[in-house]
Amino acid sequence: MKQGVIVWFCTCFFSAHCLAQTDSLKGKIFSLKECVETGLENNIPVRQNELAAQSYKADWQQAKANLLPNVNGSWGYGWNQGRAIDPFTNGYIDQRFSSSNIGLNAGITLFSGLQLQNLIRQTGYAYHASEMEWQQSKDKLALDIILAYLTVLNAEDTWRIMSEQAEVTRKQVERLNVLVEKGAIGSYLLSDMKGQLASDEMSAVNNYNALQTARLNLAQLMNIPYNKNMQLQRLSEGELLEMYPATAQQVYATALQHLAQVKAVELRAKSAEKAVSVAKGGYFPSLSLNGSLGSNYSSVSESRTPTTITEIPTGGYVTIDNNKTFVYQEQQNYDYKKISYNSQFKNNLGSYIGLSLSVPIFNNLRVNTNVKKASLNAKYAKLESENTKLLLRQTIEKAHVDMTSAYERYKALLEQVTQYKESFRSAEIRFNLGTIVSTEYLITKNNYDRARLNLTQTWYEYIFRTRILDFYQGRLSF
Repeated sequence: MKQGVIVWFCTCFFSAHCLAQTDSLKGKIFSLKECVETGLENNIPVRQNELAAQSYKADWQQAKANLLPNVNGSWGYGWNQGRAIDPFTNGYIDQRFSSSNIGLNAGITLFSGLQLQNLIRQTGYAYHASEMEWQQSKDKLALDIILAYLTVLNAEDTWRIMSEQAEVTRKQVERLNVLVEKGAIGSYLLSDMKGQLASDEMSAVNNYNALQTARLNLAQLMNIPYNKNMQLQRLSEGELLEMYPATAQQVYATALQHLAQVKAVELRAKSAEKAVSVAKGGYFPSLSLNGSLGSNYSSVSESRTPTTITEIPTGGYVTIDNNKTFVYQEQQNYDYKKISYNSQFKNNLGSYIGLSLSVPIFNNLRVNTNVKKASLNAKYAKLESENTKLLLRQTIEKAHVDMTSAYERYKALLEQVTQYKESFRSAEIRFNLGTIVSTEYLITKNNYDRARLNLTQTWYEYIFRTRILDFYQGRLSF
């Protein structure tokens, strides 16, 4: 008896505390769409998948850019001390001087066994596959949030039903207590009812705890702080008026066309096939067009300007009439002047253009090994795609069977609740009139209570199953 009072007090305390905080959050009701959008915005793995997709996109863009020419420029300036080669005269000198050079090199691959073209297709498939994987992560999170949302609603309804059951039993306890005090009935009837009240209140407490666990799970999926009084927008039961329209085969056929998970594995398989073509391109020669433009500067470079002509003795002589006559020769004199930096680069400018052909003859079987590994990866990716579709078909078939079972059980429970409700109404009237004992009344009440709980849980189970089937068809509704 004391335990029943304590349980009842705890239930009332939890209920009052919950209602007080609900008032403080009045107006803050989360819809299913808001929950999903909040979860997608805050979920870190989803954002990581987005970054992974952007990385694959960068690889795809780089693969396309590989078709463009490769152009590089260079410039250098340095100082020399001691014996070195003069970049201007290309001869050895032994003095301190400075030098500089500038160059521009360009090259473009004309043919490489179609490796560049196949690499574009390979990285393109990989990028689109990563997009589908990103979408799959968002869809999976949305489905988890939807299921968690419905779990909270189910827990709320279950707690409400259990609270109502406890309230009905509590009123009977109050009524029987008055009758016992007046001596109209035996105290054993009151004891039975108090025991039932303790059981109902304990069930209410347990279901309240289950409700808070469901709210915690939803808050964690949304990545928001836990709020024990989170309010959710209710669903309409009208959608259960008709059976789910699609068969398992129709759901599977739609899933093959629209489900992001299926598209992702198919694109991964295509990317792996193109990787084989990229590897096979290593068997073919590679032809490229190259060109360069360059110039240089030397601080010891000078320009010569002719000035005067002088005669200098050669050291030899000729004899004319027995007289020695020394021989002179003319020597051109020059005016030397340092050549400026810009002038040297302009005067020393040179260019080159040519074709380069590389023919693979033997490369330690690396190309052959790469082709084998790429072929094995392609077969693995194809098997992964087939296995994903096989598991998907089996999962859809089971989900459809579970959905059908839930619908049939709901229809049966709907009729059961109707009959038990009438039976309980009649039993309550007869019990109040004293025509039946408490045992018969409690049996009827418990049957009605179980039927209501089973009906509520089955209704939500049906909604679970339909949402899963919608997910496989790529049309989650919020």
